[in-house]
Amino acid sequence: MDTTAMDWAPSPSGTVWRKRVHLVGAPESGQVTSIVRYEPNASFPAHDHPEGEEILVLEGVFSDEHGDWPAGTYLLNPEGFRHAPFSKPGCVLFVKLRQFPGKDREHHVIDTDALDWQPTTVEGVSRKPLYSQAGFSDSVCLERWEGGASPGPVKHEQGAEWFILDGEIEDDDGIYGAGCWLRFPRGATHTPTARTHCTLYVKRAGLAYLDAAVDNTDIPATTG
Repeated sequence: MDTTAMDWAPSPSGTVWRKRVHLVGAPESGQVTSIVRYEPNASFPAHDHPEGEEILVLEGVFSDEHGDWPAGTYLLNPEGFRHAPFSKPGCVLFVKLRQFPGKDREHHVIDTDALDWQPTTVEGVSRKPLYSQAGFSDSVCLERWEGGASPGPVKHEQGAEWFILDGEIEDDDGIYGAGCWLRFPRGATHTPTARTHCTLYVKRAGLAYLDAAVDNTDIPATTG
């Protein structure tokens, strides 16, 4: 899904806009993946995050009472986390709501720009690990692919999600540039190749949480 071709839709706040790429359950209480844009001085009232919240700050500065988080910040707010988010200059976020259940999950705030790229077993592909935790199957990282890099045929045994931050990748089904979001169901196979230098958000596994979505219409989905 090419998010750059999507229109911004209003949220209940009136000063926060979103492009929803995936929704399971009711529009304001389900499990959702979105691109979210805060206008300057936009805010949400204090709220909890049932089943967790994940944020990657793409542009600007995202804030809450716990701190200010500039572009490049990765946040995983676990189940039960409470905050009142806002943005003074405005910001754009990649947000996943209600997709990290489990009261034992750790809270993460990571400046991804300060992390070193780590080599992988695939030539031309390096990685910045962002989240993995014993007892949970899902993991999150950033990947950097040099132009022409390819892992060969890939089978996503437990499913995966990609969000392309820059550059282009192609596979059997098409070409995907910056702003494209892809979900691969469990068992999906393809042969991706980087057409240019590119950077990806990658989540592996965790799709079973979507299968078990609960429609709690009395609890609003706020940040996204």
